[in-house]
Amino acid sequence: MFRTTLLVTILALAAAPLFAATTTLQDLQAAYNGESTASAKYLAFADKAKDEGYPSVASLFRAASRAEKIHANNHAEVIAKMGGKAMLTLDKFEVNSTAENLEAAIAGETYERDTMYPNFLKTAREAGEHAAVKTFTYARTAEAEHAKLYADALKGLPSLKGKEATFYVCEVCGYTTTNLDFERCRGCNVPKEKYIAVS
Repeated sequence: MFRTTLLVTILALAAAPLFAATTTLQDLQAAYNGESTASAKYLAFADKAKDEGYPSVASLFRAASRAEKIHANNHAEVIAKMGGKAMLTLDKFEVNSTAENLEAAIAGETYERDTMYPNFLKTAREAGEHAAVKTFTYARTAEAEHAKLYADALKGLPSLKGKEATFYVCEVCGYTTTNLDFERCRGCNVPKEKYIAVS
């Protein structure tokens, strides 16, 4: 009886990392799809903002779209390293008024910042999947900044009519900002020369 219990315990402990790694792979796939969908959605939101006369908000959506694409590519690379293959499934989304689109974007970014990525990070850390931890951390940091930028845009929307703006996106981690008043990226610590301008 004792030997059987001991054997079952040993087998369960040995299988735990494999189960966690599989879950991390599933999380990466979910994140890949989510970021890919967000990238497409934000481009559509950018077109709507431009049509409604908010060029700066259109630039923000384009910059965020670029960042989400970077996150998706980072996730896909880690999926491949773990022996999987990123399978693209875009979720359906609606394009409404610019104000409503900003509200939807804030809700999505807040969910990723506060719930999705923290849960994915916990699982990846427990599994010892360092590459997954890195890509999830990059994305979560950028999403937190996106949520702030979207909230600011929504708050000041009436005053943004006809105004233009340029945003800067880190090509490594997707961190998005309105100015380059730093030497190294706040999301991944690469030199600011890795940033591209989006307007």
